Amino acid sequence: MAQETRRAKTLTGLRACALSFALLLPVGASRGSDDTITLAVGAGSIFRLERSFATVLIGDPSVVDVRAQDDRSVLLQALGRGSSNVVFVDAQSIAIANIRVIVRDAQM
Repeated sequence: MAQETRRAKTLTGLRACALSFALLLPVGASRGSDDTITLAVGAGSIFRLERSFATVLIGDPSVVDVRAQDDRSVLLQALGRGSSNVVFVDAQSIAIANIRVIVRDAQM
């Protein structure tokens, strides 16, 4: 039982480390690594990449949800106020885009 707990903690630590590392990787998509998208709570936006992605890493899933439309585009859905990085990784585990999503209150 103790070994399973250590293994689970190690996996959690490795996942956090992988996300942190991915956020630091250089990107190669047409959009730069400093791209920022601002959305209102409840709003959505389509984000398109020049290259196919295999995996999406979301820094804070309570801020934004990502739903794949196809292998080069996603729907970003603003869930709650805050900011989150979203990293797109290709099939060779190379980060191809790293965007920042800022979610603000909806305007009345």
